[in-house]
Amino acid sequence: MLHASPSSFEIKPSLAKIVCEPSWKWQKREKALPNYDLFYVWSGEGTLIRNDESYEIGKGSCFLFRPGDHTSAVHNPQKPLVLSYIHFDVIEPVTEIPLPYRKIQETVDFEYMLARYVRLFLVNTYAAKEEGQLILKQLMIHLLREDHHDNHQPVLKIVSNQLTEVIHEIANYIRQHPGIQHRVEDLAARAGLSPRYFSIKFKDLIGSPVQSYIIKMRIERAQHLLLYAGMNVTEVADTLGYRDIFFFSRQFKQYTGQNPSEIR
Repeated sequence: MLHASPSSFEIKPSLAKIVCEPSWKWQKREKALPNYDLFYVWSGEGTLIRNDESYEIGKGSCFLFRPGDHTSAVHNPQKPLVLSYIHFDVIEPVTEIPLPYRKIQETVDFEYMLARYVRLFLVNTYAAKEEGQLILKQLMIHLLREDHHDNHQPVLKIVSNQLTEVIHEIANYIRQHPGIQHRVEDLAARAGLSPRYFSIKFKDLIGSPVQSYIIKMRIERAQHLLLYAGMNVTEVADTLGYRDIFFFSRQFKQYTGQNPSEIR
């Protein structure tokens, strides 16, 4: 699939990210799979059988089922599976097909692409098909790269371009909206990450903890408003969402070394 053109990936309507019900099971059917199925486990525990071979599955378990495969699965109702599946075909002859199974260790980049793919079609995004084909090709390249990795060579752990872009987009959003009372949980959800992981990567990439960055952007905006907008201290504090002008003044001095009244 390395040399297949993105336009040759034929997107099927069967795609989702789901939390499996406690009674969920995937029963083996008489007819084999008619197309490719990219199947990924976000969390949970279970057992999957592909062509009579059994796999214990959990976070990072990733299958690329092929046309002709027979599959079945069950899971632990106490730790239900959270799954993504994407059905597709390739309408030109392909070589270098990714292996049927692997356990992905560095999941962030892969999960970002999976989530992006599903969101495209959930909201009927403009040019969803074209972008979806590009993402499918990226997903296949990601799997092939994992399959061809030489385990005797050290792995270079780099932050993905996509994650970098997401974090910088959030930082820019904070800068553009300094008056909003930003919550880390809301910003993490906007990035599609857990609050803990978002906070770690934000500090790594931006060089400042999230809360410190929020305050810094608010104080920088306050300086601008005081210097150039002709607003007084009370007006600036109110504009930037401070309910207590004395708290605003203390925070301003902490970050600038001056009282806000001295700036005017």
